[in-house]
Amino acid sequence: MKILIVDDDCALLQQLQSALEGQRYLVETASDGDEAMKKLLENSFDLVILDIMMPGLDGLSVLRESREEGLRTPMLVLSAKGDTDDRVRGLDLGADDYLAKPFSLNELFARIRALLRRAGGSGDSVLRVGDISLDTAARTVSRSGAAVELTPKEFAILEFLMYNRNRVVSRLNLAEHVWRDDFDPFSMSNFMDVHIKNIRQKMNDNSKDGILRTVRGVGYILKDNVP
Repeated sequence: MKILIVDDDCALLQQLQSALEGQRYLVETASDGDEAMKKLLENSFDLVILDIMMPGLDGLSVLRESREEGLRTPMLVLSAKGDTDDRVRGLDLGADDYLAKPFSLNELFARIRALLRRAGGSGDSVLRVGDISLDTAARTVSRSGAAVELTPKEFAILEFLMYNRNRVVSRLNLAEHVWRDDFDPFSMSNFMDVHIKNIRQKMNDNSKDGILRTVRGVGYILKDNVP
């Protein structure tokens, strides 16, 4: 599941990003409303966590404009104000839920799970690229209907590549996403190559023209239109 967090509080933004990535969500961030609208119009998200109080284009304006653009992405509105007026305005503009600051991470996780369940099709937990299916909720992978057993790290690598299908992902970005702060580019330089090789073997995708390809000197790409 891919989540966009929008908040001008950099410390909170980093905290939420780390916490949600720890729950195996893919996370992008925006520190203001203009950046948020740009990302919403250019990318697909399963959920948006949106702060109300921001300089410039505030959260309610982002909410209103996104709904006017026809975006039906579930939106969870955050605000330091706990008054009823803010809650009502957000819900009237199309927010799907409301959470007042401060809040516990466990409550946030529960709200997110509920919104994704409620979203139905837009909250589909299954990613598909070519004949590969990956269920982000059940943590399972199959190819042409046959189960593929991956380690947690291999699963995280494949999941990230599937979210970015048909786009080249650099080795560094992929490694930082999977290992986060634990990744050392000097001592772990060959880790990614080993994991990619294992994924290919398990998916029987060892051809140079297979679905998972290496872009020499750059990184990897998962293509859904293999000739």
